[in-house]
Parts: sequence; C-alpha cells; structure tokens
Amino acid sequence: MLPLKDDLPTRTFPLVTLGLIAANIYVFFQELSLGPRMEAMFFTFGAIPFELMHGVELGKDSVPILATLFTSMFIHGGFFHVGGNMLYLWIFGNNIEDAMGHGRFIFFYLICGVIAAYSHAIFDANSKVPMIGASGAVSGVLGAYILLFPQARVLTVIPLGIFFPIVKIRAFYVLGFWFVAQSLNAFLGAKGGIAWFAHVGGFVAGMLLIFFFRKRQPRWKRYL
Repeated sequence: MLPLKDDLPTRTFPLVTLGLIAANIYVFFQELSLGPRMEAMFFTFGAIPFELMHGVELGKDSVPILATLFTSMFIHGGFFHVGGNMLYLWIFGNNIEDAMGHGRFIFFYLICGVIAAYSHAIFDANSKVPMIGASGAVSGVLGAYILLFPQARVLTVIPLGIFFPIVKIRAFYVLGFWFVAQSLNAFLGAKGGIAWFAHVGGFVAGMLLIFFFRKRQPRWKRYL
C-alpha cells in the first residue's frame, strides 16, 4: 500500500516538516554531486552499528560517532529512498507537528531517529555497514499518528497485479499494515540492505513518546 494524502487539515503551518523535507532533499542533491565519492560519504556520516555498540571508530573521519546518529538521518541512497521517506513525512508529519508544536516536534523527530538507530545496532552489533536515511525518525512519526489519528482517512494506492486502485482507508489499517510488514521482515531476518529493526524501534518510540510531547489542552477546552 502506498499512501498519497490524508484528510486531516492542520491548524498551523508545518514549518518544521517542510524544513526537514527541504534539508533532506538538499543533502541528497549534494550527494549526487559527489559522484563516485558518494559511498565514502556514507561511511563518514552514516551510523555504523559496530561503532555505536563498541565505541571504536573504523575510519579516520572527523565525525564523532555519536554525531553520526544525527547526520545519518539526512543521507539517502537513492531517489526512491529519499522520495519514499519524504512522502511519508509530509503526509503524516504535518499533523504530528500540529499536535506538538514546532519546537517539540524537532526534538521528537530526532529522538525517534536516535532510538531507531540503536534498535538496529543492538540486533546487529558487529555490522560495519552504515545506516543512512530518515526512515527511523519517520517511523516515529507514524507511531505517533496511529495513536493520535487512527480514524483519519488516507488516500492509498493498492497494487493488485496490473491494477492500482486508489481508495480511502483508515490510518489505523494503513499504518498497522506497515508496522506488521516491518516487524515480520525484522524478526524473520529479511535482508535487502534495509535496517528493519530501525523501523520497528522508531515506530514503537513514537507511540511511547507522543504522550510526553503532545500539547496539553486546558481541561475546560476538552469539553467544548
């Protein structure tokens, strides 16, 4: 299933969501300008599980290990990688930013990304393959969304062979299906160069952290 848009309007301008999307796209085009040196950049700015778990730098780069937890969130390996992450961030991120406020959303997003990286690193502690992409942080946004807006309608493409019907489905089912798919891939050991446990860890982190980051309404407003 591929979501296209939801039906929830926002009360505030999604400044942070748009800023994150712009930053990711900018960095991606900077990557493309590197040509064959792009892969070396992944090892410099990507989060490597072995480094995170053992505290040992594998190369002689100038980026501290803990800093790669944040730099890795803005690096992507291809057009579909960055495009998919930014699509999900735009559809679901603006409403979560609306529910939290701009400042809280920044911290929420980054914390989810850090937890996601460690979720993968714990299960593959000796891996020397760099983790890159905003998937973990975006997964946190999805986890928050499924709790706050489970009844929202999401315009979704459903691939059925050569047919691609577009239907409206409740967010609970769209994101629930996504989470089950990620979990199955993670626990069944699916490969393909994807950090499945980062997706699972980020999603669960978002579900837990939303209760601390969402804005609290004055009690009297809850009854209006």
